[in-house]
Amino acid sequence: MMTDTPTYRYAIYFAPLPDTPWWQAGSAWLGRCAAGQAVRPQPVIAGVSETELLALTAAPRRYGWHATLKAPFTLRNGVNLQTLREAVQSLAQELAGFDMPQLQATCLDDFLALVPQGNCDALNAVAQACVTELHPLAAPLSPAELQRRRKANLSPEQDALLVRWGYPYVMEYYRFHCSLTGSLRSVKAQQVQALQDAAQAWFGTLPRCRFDSLALFAEPTPGADMVLVEQMRLKS
Repeated sequence: MMTDTPTYRYAIYFAPLPDTPWWQAGSAWLGRCAAGQAVRPQPVIAGVSETELLALTAAPRRYGWHATLKAPFTLRNGVNLQTLREAVQSLAQELAGFDMPQLQATCLDDFLALVPQGNCDALNAVAQACVTELHPLAAPLSPAELQRRRKANLSPEQDALLVRWGYPYVMEYYRFHCSLTGSLRSVKAQQVQALQDAAQAWFGTLPRCRFDSLALFAEPTPGADMVLVEQMRLKS
């Protein structure tokens, strides 16, 4: 899906191909398919109502089922979608696909996510390549965006990464994860456990997930749901 319509931001994500069980399961968990914008029925979780689950998954639902490789960015002046697409395609052709480690439902900070168990060197290397190779196409962060990011109480090292790469959680601070919920700070411990158990059961029976493409996502207007634009296959 290519368009010349001005777009607010783009992002490079890992996302399973839309015809795979991992995409179907992740989209259903979040309640939205970012490939076709269809609403998906969410799983039934004992102890968590349908309304509660919809609210608790609202934050990741907007971004679609994914793991971040290069966080959302605005294109630099003079760079268009075609240039970005060609750059992502070129990078994808330099990378080889691989089977990912097992993914497990885990609490990260105050939210629930699927995180890999075991060696993550291949995932980290792909993320680093996306950040460094595609950074020349991204516009510098505005003062307002810098200020917003700095509200997260960044360390000096993270602040330096923010200034250099436009995002603080890169390089040694990167951690591959697929977000399953937004903040759970106000959620009862029993419900958090119910969500974690349900997520492990929901995804735990799927075959090993394969990392075989880079996904280009777009945020059409500020705050809009992000949509899958295209997936560029890695070398087999």
